[in-house]
Amino acid sequence: MGTPLSVRAPAPQSAEARGLALGLLGVAIFALTLPMTRLAVGTPEAPLMSGVFVAMARAVVAGALSAVLLWVLRAPWPQRRDWGPLALTALGVVFGFPLLTSVAMRYVGAVHASVIVGVLPLATAAVGALLHRQRPSRAFWACALLGTALVVAFAVLRSGASGIALHPADLLLLAAMLCAAVGYAYGARLSQHLRADAVICWALVLSLPLTLPLAALSWPAAPVPASAWTALAYVSVFSMWLGFFAWYRGLALGGTVRVSQVQLVQPFLGMLAAVPLLGERLDAVSVGFGLAVMATVLVGRRMPVRPAAP
Repeated sequence: MGTPLSVRAPAPQSAEARGLALGLLGVAIFALTLPMTRLAVGTPEAPLMSGVFVAMARAVVAGALSAVLLWVLRAPWPQRRDWGPLALTALGVVFGFPLLTSVAMRYVGAVHASVIVGVLPLATAAVGALLHRQRPSRAFWACALLGTALVVAFAVLRSGASGIALHPADLLLLAAMLCAAVGYAYGARLSQHLRADAVICWALVLSLPLTLPLAALSWPAAPVPASAWTALAYVSVFSMWLGFFAWYRGLALGGTVRVSQVQLVQPFLGMLAAVPLLGERLDAVSVGFGLAVMATVLVGRRMPVRPAAP
């Protein structure tokens, strides 16, 4: 007798479509991260919370929520084989990305930083291909490299330095993209056999012995406006927690290499959010580069991605 219809595994095309949809939802949540971070840390002329406090406090809030959720779900402890990937996930998305971006966002606008985020799909695809033994086609890599080249060209053009140079904050943002790529790829790998929400929850809970004292030590010495606390609440609950539920599940369903390219729409979403939240201006150069980077995902999605030979 054949397998009952109700328990059949979804067709590969259906799983990929669901993965892309969930990935897009996660990206839409993450797109507000940089504008909200800028709102929390302020500017060099009007500093608010420190980058260290924003990064660690968001992890503490999300870690506390994660502990409650794991207790309610009676989630089993990770297996021994999961500790290493969980540590790498935490280093990437609990420490590396939040800390580097929070420090950088005091010195660059959210519109500018949102374009730099366009390099993330290439980094995620590269790490994902290595971990999951996938073989993207040359055309796929060409699209990803083109998007990255556009991002770097934009950063150099806007650096304000003479000659070819990057602003130090741009270098922090690029390093943050690499951290995020490692965290995304290892988190997606864990999501193949763990619940997607459990992956980020365990990474956050296991980080609490470090994030909690660091947040306490970096608590703001002076009062900060309510808008900064609201921004911190968003990056804590949505960017650091709920967004990963959709994102890791999407990566697990659709494949890291393929779904990671959805991140190419994040720059434009972030730019759009920066206008009402921060009063920043969308100029023709930023919009042009953002649209050009976004266009690569439309082509890259159609390029073949094959599993590696045994």
